[in-house]
Amino acid sequence: MTQPLVLQLDVRAPMRDGVLLSCDIYRPTVGAPFPTLLIRTIYDKQQERYVAWTRRFVERGYAVVMQDCRGRHDSDGPWEPYVNEANDGHDTIQWIGSQPWCDGNVGMFGISYVGFTQTLPATQRSPYLKALVPIASQQDNFGHFYVDGALQLHVAMNFVNMAGRTMKRESTSLLDWDVLWRRLPLESALDDIVDLPFYRDAVRHATYDEFWSGYGLRGRYGEVETPAYFITGWYDNLLHEAFKLHTGWRTQSRTDESRRRTRLLVGPWSHSNIGGCEPFGSIDFGQAAALDIVEEQLRWYDRRLRGIDNGIDDEPPIRIFVMGENAWRSEVEWPLARTEFTRFYLHSLEAANSLAGDGTLSTTHPEAEPADTFSYDPNDPVPTLGGSYMMLANSGPWDRRPVERRDDVLVYRSARLEEDVEVTGPVEVTLYISSDAPDTDFSAALVDCYPDGKAVVLCEGIRPARCRKSLAHPTPIEPGEVYELRIDLWETSNLFRRGHRIGLEVSSSNFPRFSRNLNTGAAPGISADMRVANQTVYHDAQRPSHVTLPIIPRDRR
Repeated sequence: MTQPLVLQLDVRAPMRDGVLLSCDIYRPTVGAPFPTLLIRTIYDKQQERYVAWTRRFVERGYAVVMQDCRGRHDSDGPWEPYVNEANDGHDTIQWIGSQPWCDGNVGMFGISYVGFTQTLPATQRSPYLKALVPIASQQDNFGHFYVDGALQLHVAMNFVNMAGRTMKRESTSLLDWDVLWRRLPLESALDDIVDLPFYRDAVRHATYDEFWSGYGLRGRYGEVETPAYFITGWYDNLLHEAFKLHTGWRTQSRTDESRRRTRLLVGPWSHSNIGGCEPFGSIDFGQAAALDIVEEQLRWYDRRLRGIDNGIDDEPPIRIFVMGENAWRSEVEWPLARTEFTRFYLHSLEAANSLAGDGTLSTTHPEAEPADTFSYDPNDPVPTLGGSYMMLANSGPWDRRPVERRDDVLVYRSARLEEDVEVTGPVEVTLYISSDAPDTDFSAALVDCYPDGKAVVLCEGIRPARCRKSLAHPTPIEPGEVYELRIDLWETSNLFRRGHRIGLEVSSSNFPRFSRNLNTGAAPGISADMRVANQTVYHDAQRPSHVTLPIIPRDRR
C-alpha cells in the first residue's frame, strides 16, 4: 500500500538573478527534518518515471524536490541549454538546505541531461550537497555531440524535441525522420520546423572551442568534493563520457573522501533502458541484467546522507556486467591491472569486402599482403544498426549481418576460438589508410560472431581523417598519401565463448548515429555538396592495421 505523503506544488525557488524556478516538494508525513533528494529536469518535473521513484524515496524517509529547469515547463526565464545549470543548481541546493523540512543533507538524482544538472553545480561546493547519482551523463557537451570529431547527428537533431518550454514529442513524432536525417546543409536542416539556435551552434562548432569550454567538467574536477555514483550501460551513447567522469572524480577531485568513495556501475543497457532486463537488439541477457535502480540509489543515499553503515563503502568501486557470461563482477580499477593488451591484425588475400570477402583477423603480424579498397558514397551511407545509439528501437546488441553484406564494409574474422576469451576494457583500432578525398571518415565496429552466424555488435567508433592528430586543429589529408588513423571504439566487457569468432568491421559511415562526411573538405555542416571517396586500408609489414583488444586472463579473474 502506498504511504501517505505531504505534497506542495509549484513552490517558487529564487535564483541569484531573481528568476523563480518551480518546485514540487514531496515529504513524509512525520519525522521532519529529512535528508532531501533533488532532481532538476528539462523533461517536466511531473514525468511519470521520476514521480514513481519519488514515491519510493519518500517511503524510505526522504524529502524530494522536483524542479523544472530555467525556461522549462513551470519555471521562469529563458532556457539556454546547459548554460545556467551550474548556478541554478547551486542556488537551489542552498535554498533547500535552509528550509525547515531539510536536515542539511542533500543528494541529487536523474538521467541524461538530468545527470549533467547534478555534476555542474558540484563545482560550487555547497556544504549541503553530500551525494550524486548521475545516470547516463557526460563530462562535457563536446564529447556528447562529437565523437573524435564526428557529429552525433541523432543527438543534435533530438533537440527538435526540446524546442519551446515543454517537450513536444507527440507532434515531433509525426516528422519523417528518414527524410530529416538526410537534409543538407546540416546547420539549416531544422530551420523550417523550429527556431533552435543551440542546434545551429552545435553544428557550426565542430571543434572544442569557447562554445563548449564555457561549461562542463573538463579541467574542473579539482573543484568538486561530493562523492558520485555513476551509472551507465555498455550501449549507452554516453558510456565513454561516464568513464571520463568516473576517472576524473576518482583521480582529481578535491578531497580524499570524494576520490575514495566515488563509484561506477555499468550494465548491459542502452541510454533508454538503464536497469532493464527486457531483450533488446538480437540478444537476451537474462534476468541477471535487471537492476533495481531506485534501491541501488537508496543504498548510496542511506550511507552518504544518513550515515548508515550498510557496507557499500566496503565494496570495490567498480561493478560491471560481463556480456556473454551474463554475470556481474566487481573490480578495483579501470583498465583492469591484469589486462593483456593484444593486437589482432587485419589480413586478406584479395578483398575483405562484405561477408563474402576473405578478410581474417589474427595475432600474426602481416607480411606482404594486398590492401583492401572500397568506395564510400555519402548518398548511400552504411546504416546505423545497433551499438551506442540513443534511440532504443535501434540500439544495443543487434546482429550486423545486414550491414556486413555491403561491399563498402570490410569484414575481418578470427578463426573459431578454441577457448573462451574475455575482452574487458578500452578497445582501439589502428588503421593505415589513404583516400582520394581531402577529408573523409573511417569507422569500425567490434562484433561477437556466433556459431549460428549472428554478428552481434559490441562497440564501435569513427574518426574523420582531418582529426587524425588533433580535435582542436583539424587538417586535411593529401589524396593518395598514407596516414595512420586511430579509432577509439570506447569500452566494453564481453566473453567470446569457445566456438565464436572475434570480428571487426571497417567502413566510412554509421548513419544517422553520425553525420555523413561529404568528402569535399568543406567545413562540416555548411555545405550540401558531396562526392564519392575511394578508400584504401593497408595491412602489410610496414603498415600493420590492427585492433587492440584488452584480454583478461580467465585464470586471473
